[in-house]
Amino acid sequence: MNNNNNMSRQRRKLTHNNALASNNAGRVSKAFLKLLGLTLLIAFFVVGAYGFRLYAQAQGSLDKTFQPLAGKQASTKISESKPVSILLLGVDTTDNGIRDTETNYKGNSDTMIVVTVNPKTKKTTMVSIPRDTMTQIWKSQNNNTKKIQKINSAYNIGDAGSAVVTTEKLINVPIDYYIKVDFNSLKKIVNSVGGVDVDVPFSFSYGDSGEKPSNFTKGQMHLNGKQALDYARMRHEDPNGDYGRQQRQRQIISAIIKSAASAKTFTHFKDVLDSISDSMTTNLSFNDMQTMFFNYRDAADDIKSDHLQGYGQMVDGVSYELASTKEIQRVSDKLRKQLELPEETVNNEETRLNRLNQRRGFSFNYEGDIPQTYKVYKSNQTSE
Repeated sequence: MNNNNNMSRQRRKLTHNNALASNNAGRVSKAFLKLLGLTLLIAFFVVGAYGFRLYAQAQGSLDKTFQPLAGKQASTKISESKPVSILLLGVDTTDNGIRDTETNYKGNSDTMIVVTVNPKTKKTTMVSIPRDTMTQIWKSQNNNTKKIQKINSAYNIGDAGSAVVTTEKLINVPIDYYIKVDFNSLKKIVNSVGGVDVDVPFSFSYGDSGEKPSNFTKGQMHLNGKQALDYARMRHEDPNGDYGRQQRQRQIISAIIKSAASAKTFTHFKDVLDSISDSMTTNLSFNDMQTMFFNYRDAADDIKSDHLQGYGQMVDGVSYELASTKEIQRVSDKLRKQLELPEETVNNEETRLNRLNQRRGFSFNYEGDIPQTYKVYKSNQTSE
């Protein structure tokens, strides 16, 4: 058995283990962190705990975050107290401190989570879409790029609107709203809440190129903004790779939520709001946020976490997560049910490619040592 085969089997095993782990309640924080931790939590505390005397200041800061999607009519579902769906995008605009100097560089959306909130059933469902999921990229509902790429590139190709419609097309679920958070602003957010406390799983050092690295010792640590960013970015030294990095990111955001809700943050209220307004864009208006606080907050008591399970595979020299048709359909049915929509058979470019490859012997249940081949067949290459 050669090294490539070993790595392939290990990668598939890790992917499978991650699927099992996703059923744990502790995984909920990954999805919930962007929705409440960085956006609605602040709005909720403004309207509720802080009181209406700070209403104008909060509205001024949060209005800066409002950015509608081009060509997409504003949804009225929140004002009508209907079930809603939200795409959460976590974007890191730096690559070791190099590409963020480029003009208009946007980066990829390395965190993509579909959230449904149903005020009637008082339930919230959150499904993570792996950033390496193979899919066809759309720029708008009527603009298909015909490109088969990783789903996290949709944001880079066409901004939040492209990420929204590409996700809609993949899982056949309408997306009403989006929230995009720039992870690079993490330093300012952490500093604005007075730092965060985390339980470091193992000792390591990490820092961006040209910067002094931060040193982390196993056990409890209090981190400032720079330390928190370094802690959340390190990946290659983690025995669990990107899965370990995601876990540390959840730690940081959970700690931000705790610090933001503490009494010590009250005196830094404006700093917290400014850090949020500088790092986030959304098509949720301030009125939408208020309405969600009053009419949807009970749904936060019943949160279910899930993710689209992928199959690790090299395709034309690029590493992808391939979602089986059965898995895409499962996720689609689950989310549509929460939105009180009827089930529909998913029929898109991903299911077409899966059908063609499976007819040629590819199996999503394969665990052998000889690498399989998954091919991207163009529509004019073969008939079905």
